[in-house]
Amino acid sequence: MTLRDVLVPTYTQMLGALSAWLGKAEDQMPGAAGDALIAARLAPDMFPLSTQVRFACVQALEGVFRLRDEAFPPSVAVLLDEGRAAREHPGSLADARARIAETLAQVAEAAADIGDVDPATPIAHALPQGMVFDLTAGQYVRDWAIPQLYFHVMAAYAILRAQGVELGKADYVAHMFAYLRPPEA
Repeated sequence: MTLRDVLVPTYTQMLGALSAWLGKAEDQMPGAAGDALIAARLAPDMFPLSTQVRFACVQALEGVFRLRDEAFPPSVAVLLDEGRAAREHPGSLADARARIAETLAQVAEAAADIGDVDPATPIAHALPQGMVFDLTAGQYVRDWAIPQLYFHVMAAYAILRAQGVELGKADYVAHMFAYLRPPEA
């Protein structure tokens, strides 16, 4: 199993689930109520739902392009800027779902060209605060790329639940139903 085989399906499954949750929110809270939901947050010092969605998309794009050893596409900067400005301009649930769809398309396109990355390949992961983590590609996938995606996806899930959107465990693991054994006759 390659790093691509671990990372890309995780991104696809979880961003797809996030989009489905936002779709449920649109159905359950149409119009202004749903659009107000996008500005909700769990705590005053946390980013709102709209930022959690955008940052989850950023994590997926960064992970794929980092494994390709390429510069991030301009869409990463756009998502980061939108996420940082979300308190003033949160957008709508439809905007958030559109960002996820765009990200999934970019991930699928970029992932097609990822070769077998040696898990021992060094990666210097720099953060905006000036911190740099020296990791191998395997450590990056295991210790940063996947946990960061799950952090933002889970924050979004928690915000939706806290705001009254009816979601449950089956929504979180919807991808698992493809593996469900049919009942015995």
